[in-house]
Amino acid sequence: MGTERHGTVIIGAGQAGLCTGQRLARYGREFVVLDGNDRIGDNWRSHWDSLRLYSPARYDGLPGMRFPADGWSFPGKDQVADFLEEYADRFRLPVRTGTTVRRLSAASGGDGGGSGGDGHGFLVGTDTGPLLADTVVVATGTFGRGPHVPAFAGKLDPRIRQLHSSAYRNEAQLQDGPVLVVGASHSGADVALEVAGRHRTVLCGRDTGQIPFRLEARSTRLVIPVLWQLADHVLTTGNPLGRKLRPEVRAHGGPLLRVRAGDLAAAGVERVPERMTGVRDGMPVLADGRVVEAANVVWCTGFRQDFGWIDLPVLGADGWPEEQRGICRSVPGLYFVGLAFQRAFSSMLVGGAGRDADIVARHIAGRERHGFHGLHGFHGLHERHAHRDGRVTASV
Repeated sequence: MGTERHGTVIIGAGQAGLCTGQRLARYGREFVVLDGNDRIGDNWRSHWDSLRLYSPARYDGLPGMRFPADGWSFPGKDQVADFLEEYADRFRLPVRTGTTVRRLSAASGGDGGGSGGDGHGFLVGTDTGPLLADTVVVATGTFGRGPHVPAFAGKLDPRIRQLHSSAYRNEAQLQDGPVLVVGASHSGADVALEVAGRHRTVLCGRDTGQIPFRLEARSTRLVIPVLWQLADHVLTTGNPLGRKLRPEVRAHGGPLLRVRAGDLAAAGVERVPERMTGVRDGMPVLADGRVVEAANVVWCTGFRQDFGWIDLPVLGADGWPEEQRGICRSVPGLYFVGLAFQRAFSSMLVGGAGRDADIVARHIAGRERHGFHGLHGFHGLHERHAHRDGRVTASV
């Protein structure tokens, strides 16, 4: 019995992977979606309890399905998880949960590429057995697979309770005593504000700025459509401003959206702009030499980009895949969706996944139909846009 083979294997069943599957189905392409979680949406369910999206529900739909909530509400993480599960069910997407991909390489005798390319496809090694694929879409998440914690974390006093934001659920996980939150982007500000009610809290890290208005104020509803246009159509890799902003966003995140400096101050959070740089006598040390007394440290330091499981020449000098709008430059037939700032600032938002997925799905469909690969032939296609309500429009 030979190894199972598919036209396309999509790795990851988050919003980006599911959107790609939905678009491939619309183009009549055969595929399977693999995900290591036991249930679709579990990646969202694993976030901290109070997490809510930073975009209102009217901007959180996926192609063919609006988000089932009041348009100006900000969905919680469990609502997003259930929405993804319902989305996969509505479109009968072939998702295999409990299947973790361990390695991706060229199939024996080839260099990737599959049908219509120069190689013999890809070998997808999973913990349930290998698969062969003509094309592969990597949709493993915006910021990589593994939590990033500095090496010196291991030198902290063992009596200090340490949690990465990916393991933090709520304040009840912390022990009595002061809390140091390391990393002052969105997750750091959210966690610091939440724990400050019962703990003396220090939030340290680089200041990323903040938007100049209240995200959930009624007056902001006039601004949000403009912000969405900016995120989806202006801050893109197609213009100099977007290209300049992308490495900054990938390295440090964007400005604070919901929690503001005034909110932190009012809650009693001590905001320190210095980074944590080491450990002294078991206690955290900041860049200015200050030692912070802490009973708890919450690492809101992001995730490491880990593509070491891809045994193909895909990474650039910055450690990110070399791709253009999700199409891999160096390995024909390999694609990415869901990367931070992949096509635009909106690429890392739930509602931005559909458009990026459609670009990749169209390329796969055209590649299989016409036999072109890489970026060849791509720019001659019409630019089709998948809208939040499922409409698809085209422009030259």
